[in-house]
Amino acid sequence: MTRQTTPTAARSTSTKGHRIMHIGLIGLGKMGFNMRERLRRAGIEVTGYDRNQDLADVASTDELIAAVPAPRIIWIMVPAGEITDKVVAELSEKLSEGDLVIDGGNSRFTEDQRHAALLEDKGLRFADCGVSGGVWGLENGYGLMAGGDAADIERAMPVFDALRPEGDRADSFVHVGEVGAGHYAKMVHNGIEYGLMQSYAEGYQLLAAKDIITDLPGTFRAWQKGTVVRSWLLDLLIKALDEDPGLETIDDYVEDSGEGRWTVEEAIANAVPAPAITAALFARFESREDSSPAMKMVSALRHQFGGHATRPAK
Repeated sequence: MTRQTTPTAARSTSTKGHRIMHIGLIGLGKMGFNMRERLRRAGIEVTGYDRNQDLADVASTDELIAAVPAPRIIWIMVPAGEITDKVVAELSEKLSEGDLVIDGGNSRFTEDQRHAALLEDKGLRFADCGVSGGVWGLENGYGLMAGGDAADIERAMPVFDALRPEGDRADSFVHVGEVGAGHYAKMVHNGIEYGLMQSYAEGYQLLAAKDIITDLPGTFRAWQKGTVVRSWLLDLLIKALDEDPGLETIDDYVEDSGEGRWTVEEAIANAVPAPAITAALFARFESREDSSPAMKMVSALRHQFGGHATRPAK
């Protein structure tokens, strides 16, 4: 086994105006691995742990906790649900009073409140952070939506500043509110994402169905500058068509990762009409039954921005 090495940075060095710090990162998957690298490039020391020991710096969470000086910041980047529950419960028994745990995964906001209460009983701090940027975040930076006590957010600001894109902080980072607010904002962000992808995909299917359209990729490419529908998603749509012009290798089965469902549930709970997001979610359900060029494009877009797996064409 070859572990990643943690570079040692001089404590006098600054990171975007902040003093160098050392944090722990649990979860080195598609996003966590790149986040560790981006943090290190910014001069922050990171000790990472993952069940895949080929990616890890240490062999256990005990070694990670021992490596990070107190008071610690431990960033969790693991799948939402049972796995996050287990990690938070484990940390609640092992960390020291005053340590701060940040959940950067896609947990539901109600789970954040439960995790915060569990840690508070042990004298530990908790914050949540919605993270957007997918597999492109290493180079481009991540959009960040944080929830928690203002003092905890300020304490972790060097980490947020290292992860976000260069430039004005307000363009890519927000302290949304109390615990749970960050993941709530990210949930709505992903619900909007569902609707945007569905609109592009339906436009793709309509253009592809008309025989007078002879340059389908070129049509989308002409929209990249100067039009109101230009966006990064449009750029990724064109990239998907460049790689597979007819989307021949992709099945039209599209997964949903949870946030879209939660967004629709919250819309119902708060009596807020959300017909576009709801229809986009239902279209994903329908994709699992019928063949659809539009849903092939949604699957392709999920792969482009997030590295989500596609199913091979039948």
